[in-house]
Amino acid sequence: MDSRARSAKYRVERQVLDEQRLEEACCLKRSVMSSCPVLYWLPKYSVWDYGMPDLVSGISVGIMHLPQGLAYALLASVPPVFGLYTSLYPALIYFFFGTSRHNSIGTFTVLSIMVGSVTERLAPDEFFLKTNGTNLTLEMDVAARDAYRVQVAAATTFLGGLIQVLLGVIKFGFVGTYLSEPLVRAYTSAAAAHAVVAQLKYLFKVSPKRFTGPLSQVYTLVDLCLSLPKTHLPTLLVSSVTIVLLTGAKELNSFLSTKLPVPIPVELITIVAATLLSSTIHLNNNYSVSVVGEIPSGLSAPSVPNLSLFGDVIGDAFALAIVGYAVSISLGKTFALKHGYKVDSNQELVALGLSNAVGSFFQCFSVCSSMSRSLVQETTGGKTQMAGVASALIVLVTILKLGMLFQELPKAVLASIVLVNLKGMFKQYSDVVTLWRRSKIDLAVWLVTWVSTMLLNLDLGLAASIAFALFTVTFRTQMPTYSVLGNVPGTELYVDIETHREAREVPGVTIFRSSATVYFANAELYLEALKEKSGLDIGKMIIYKRRQEAKQRRRERRAERRAKRQAKGEKRAQKAAEQHSGPPEISVEEDEADDWRETHIDMTATEEEEQSRTERGNGTVFVIPTAPQTPDGCSRWEYLKGGHPDSTSLGWMSELQDGDTTTLGSSSEDTLSRDLEQVSLGSLGKWTWDIHSIILDLSTANFIDTVAIQTLKNIFRDFSEIDVDIYFSGCQASVVEQLERGDFFSETLRKQHLFVSVHDAVLYCLNHRGAASLPRYDPTQASKRG
Repeated sequence: MDSRARSAKYRVERQVLDEQRLEEACCLKRSVMSSCPVLYWLPKYSVWDYGMPDLVSGISVGIMHLPQGLAYALLASVPPVFGLYTSLYPALIYFFFGTSRHNSIGTFTVLSIMVGSVTERLAPDEFFLKTNGTNLTLEMDVAARDAYRVQVAAATTFLGGLIQVLLGVIKFGFVGTYLSEPLVRAYTSAAAAHAVVAQLKYLFKVSPKRFTGPLSQVYTLVDLCLSLPKTHLPTLLVSSVTIVLLTGAKELNSFLSTKLPVPIPVELITIVAATLLSSTIHLNNNYSVSVVGEIPSGLSAPSVPNLSLFGDVIGDAFALAIVGYAVSISLGKTFALKHGYKVDSNQELVALGLSNAVGSFFQCFSVCSSMSRSLVQETTGGKTQMAGVASALIVLVTILKLGMLFQELPKAVLASIVLVNLKGMFKQYSDVVTLWRRSKIDLAVWLVTWVSTMLLNLDLGLAASIAFALFTVTFRTQMPTYSVLGNVPGTELYVDIETHREAREVPGVTIFRSSATVYFANAELYLEALKEKSGLDIGKMIIYKRRQEAKQRRRERRAERRAKRQAKGEKRAQKAAEQHSGPPEISVEEDEADDWRETHIDMTATEEEEQSRTERGNGTVFVIPTAPQTPDGCSRWEYLKGGHPDSTSLGWMSELQDGDTTTLGSSSEDTLSRDLEQVSLGSLGKWTWDIHSIILDLSTANFIDTVAIQTLKNIFRDFSEIDVDIYFSGCQASVVEQLERGDFFSETLRKQHLFVSVHDAVLYCLNHRGAASLPRYDPTQASKRG
């Protein structure tokens, strides 16, 4: 029996995973965990280490959610209970999909204002006036108005969330980088001003007219000022006392922040005290002070957003999506850098979009992370998004059991809470002084953003601000700094010779650099700057060179015809000698006439060319041959640069300066043409420009387009025509690839004209052209240059 058991065989079948299948499984796992980050960190969650800090932090943030949710609902122009809904559902969705451990998702001032501008535009009070059947007076149907405004807010929120999800799926997380810090700070400052205007009617209990479109804030503010005589004094008294007490409590809280483990919940204390006082003395019945009113207990059933409103709110939804994401990702990256973890920008877009889209089914309005709540969550010891769950539970308990207790809360108190919480945004106006000292362009972005947001409202103002910010980027790339580099003696460093006294130019070599990448907007400016810095006006030089070549060809043709005539004459003379024994008679009258006619025509053409060139003032840069054309067709050219010649100063009595280059490499037969050249070139001065190579340092270019490639082709072609070699250095791999795709580099051209560094290019130029070595450092010359 034992032997039979020992001899038994077992067969186990299982799937064998090869490397490819294993990699696919790993990729699927990473994809699922990146899409739902809670699956990654929740199994590793330590209740012992993180449980109590997250609970304390969550309770602190939940206490802040209550007053802010009620107050910011007024900014969104929806009933206060929907502010509590907005503080509940999105935070729970973000718990599953968010990557930031310290962002507190919920109501935010700027987004609430933006939602309020949409709801009041599409559902103004005038649309819901009805006639009282008793006394035939007009009265407001508040229930119908609020219900429609909730639909507008939900539709806007859903569409904004959908946009965020789509941007996150296609990896457009970098879109937030187009909102620079000056733009965001100016935009939020202007939004704070919008919030103040929106809350004044609750502080004074006045009813200004509703204006829409550009300048609506100006018209609203003017109408508010005209309505101030109708101010309700009890409401104004409640507002004033609340603002004074709340401001003092917040300053005390800030002063004691280092000594207190948890900030004092002054806002919650304020609304509790105001509710008790209002219930005790019956502010609504006795003094007609507006209160929150009925707050239904329990959770409302989900409903599908009104899809018919999408066409009216798509612009506002896009603005909400961009602004909300920009605020959230900036806060998330700040906390991640401080605590040493990573925030995925694309996943943040998806998480924020799902929070908005799902929340809209429960009548929530747009949300993002709040700076004040996030700071409290971080400073009170929050470690993970479990703190967000704890804060949501506080809000849930309030909605289910405590909501009805706040029915007597005066709206003026909520407006005062909003106003005091805007103090941090009002401090951003000091950016004007700071930016004036640091950057005038950033100051222009700040001012244009603020003015456009105030005058054009929040949606159009944001679009105009982004457009202007992008324009400044284009403007700065169109006006970069162009410099000629020189070598620091004894090193391989090449720096701007205008800003570094010790730098020395390499003999015969010009090293040219632009501080910005070359593309279609600045390609022409790049070429003009190269001409200016190198001192070679390539267009004029090529024209003059071709004229000289044309003259040389005419001289050669004339000499060839003379040789032919001479040979023909010799043949006729020989033939005549054979026919007659006497001495031959040669007739040269016809030849002399032809020779005189050709010489006269050439002289006349030369004079006309010189006269037209002198009248145009084309005397900045010229090229002339300093040696006769060699049998292989090559000539040596010398480059002259000087002032503008004056046609009236040219005459046969002009004295040439010593050192003027007058050799044209022509025969002595064209004396008149040579004298014309001497007079023209003598007026230019005696400065000779000796450049045989130009190195274009493209280390600052991170891309290059077709227009820039064509410009580089033209530079290479034109300078090669005047015997100046062009080399490229410092090109990134992507730039080289784009040059190759643009058919710029052949294999031979790439090996001979493309170098990794400027120093390699300089050494090649010096060796290839047989020039002198790099300059040595001379302290005396450095002091003279300084």
